[in-house]
Amino acid sequence: MNGVVDLQIWQMVAAYVFVLILLVIVRIRGIRRETEILLSTFRMTIQLILTGYVLVYLFERPNPIYTIVIIIAMEIFAINNIMKRIKQKLSVGLKKAITISMIGGTTLSLFFFILIVVNVSPWYDPRYFIPIAGMLIGNSMTGISLGVTRLIDGIHTQKSLVEGALMLGATPKMASKQIVNNAFDSAILPTINSMVGMGIVFLPGMMTGQILSGTSPVTAIEYQIAIMLGILGSVALTVTIFVQLGYKAFFNKEDQLVLED
Repeated sequence: MNGVVDLQIWQMVAAYVFVLILLVIVRIRGIRRETEILLSTFRMTIQLILTGYVLVYLFERPNPIYTIVIIIAMEIFAINNIMKRIKQKLSVGLKKAITISMIGGTTLSLFFFILIVVNVSPWYDPRYFIPIAGMLIGNSMTGISLGVTRLIDGIHTQKSLVEGALMLGATPKMASKQIVNNAFDSAILPTINSMVGMGIVFLPGMMTGQILSGTSPVTAIEYQIAIMLGILGSVALTVTIFVQLGYKAFFNKEDQLVLED
């Protein structure tokens, strides 16, 4: 099998033609996104270049302390990003639910995947640990973001129904059950949809990267199946923890619905 095609600088620069095409399209259509497109492209480029050098350093010096520091940084960034994405005001209870669900769900899923599924030795090998952690945490972050938004919207739009159920003797859990279920469904649906078209409609990025690097397609497929199941489990676990903790943030100790303005 042929080796990896090493991209030259001019080839990398040529890829930015796609950004120019998008800029021309939004300009012609009068969509004011030029600054956002340029900023996102610039950030993506700088962040990936820096990440590349950091990974080279870590791969050459595997150390459990470095690996733990990296995953802590990932979790902090993910939690902060979730809170920034949500347009509505978040209560202290919701912020705690987001933090606990992200840290608890992704950490359990990650170590199960590393120790049981892949069985990496040593467990802190950054070549496996960091990319897998990034995929699990990143997808769980997206799931939680969708779940938070749907939960908040559901509680506010169905306030009268929830209060009516409470007056009839329902517990907060019973009164908000349908809202919680809808939030959970919305959070995991993108992951399920991506699995439906995988392999036929599109080839995932991880699998494509492995194939381009010279890995056997069969081996790449095995890893892709495993990581997608890991992502599904991580998203499901984090969202489950969140919705079970999150709905409680809307009720006080007397089981009354309390919505902040």
